[in-house]
Amino acid sequence: MSKITAEHLQRIACVYIRQSTPDQLVHNLESQRRQYGLADRARQLGWTTVEIIDDDLGRSGGGVVRPDFERLLAAICDRRVGVVLAIEASRLARNGRDWHTLIEFCGLVGTILVDEDGIYDPRHPNDRLLLGMKGTMSELELSLFRQRSQEALRQMARPGDLVLGVAAGYVKVGRGRIEKDPDQRVQQAIQLVFTKFAEFQSARQVHVWIRDEGIELPATSRRGEAHGVVWRLPPYNIVHNILACPPIRARPARRRGPPLRRGLWRPGDLSLQARVDPGRRLREPAEEPSPDGAPARR
Repeated sequence: MSKITAEHLQRIACVYIRQSTPDQLVHNLESQRRQYGLADRARQLGWTTVEIIDDDLGRSGGGVVRPDFERLLAAICDRRVGVVLAIEASRLARNGRDWHTLIEFCGLVGTILVDEDGIYDPRHPNDRLLLGMKGTMSELELSLFRQRSQEALRQMARPGDLVLGVAAGYVKVGRGRIEKDPDQRVQQAIQLVFTKFAEFQSARQVHVWIRDEGIELPATSRRGEAHGVVWRLPPYNIVHNILACPPIRARPARRRGPPLRRGLWRPGDLSLQARVDPGRRLREPAEEPSPDGAPARR
């Protein structure tokens, strides 16, 4: 007995296409071709109206918001969809909540599912069992991917080779190499902070002077603006981080926090003593003037 009925063919066929990351969109073109080829499979099965749903390309199926997946569920609930085609279960969902919601909705309205292996009707117990197993395996597969990735990060972190980000004033060049940012404006701004620290011997005083002069400093952007650098009047922590924090933000497994490596930025104007002093001076409390005009306390 065929699982495809005249009622199914009167509705539309939806081909759901998804790849997890933008990098896959660029480099995994064969997967795209295979997924778009499911439209021909739908026509061969008898559907004349086929809708491609591909706005979720570049989105993970592991629980993030997917507008097109929500639109697909809404169309299924409206009884407009006769079949949902996907190359495999993992394209439709990588978590049990989304997968079982899809199966439940399809079972309620009589929508069937099709992948490269077969045709499934969620109203049939055997098909529903098989779909449940496919969803469970897809979710388990994602968990294994994450576990392997996290273990790889730990292996890199143990010898200090894990680079999670580069501080403002530095750029990553090739694999494992960090250099000064070639932007002269950035170099001059970082140089100014070290020069003023050699003069004032206090990160707090450097911050006050920079704010009073209205000087903007580079900060690492987390939104990809301006090639990863934005300019702004700095809060105290930006000045402090330039002086005290390492150029490489790495997380060794045996330590909490980043390793304190200050060797990359060596302004030519500063003496060896001035370059060594920041670690000691930054640990000393800032001078606080007494309210009665007495000498400052340390």
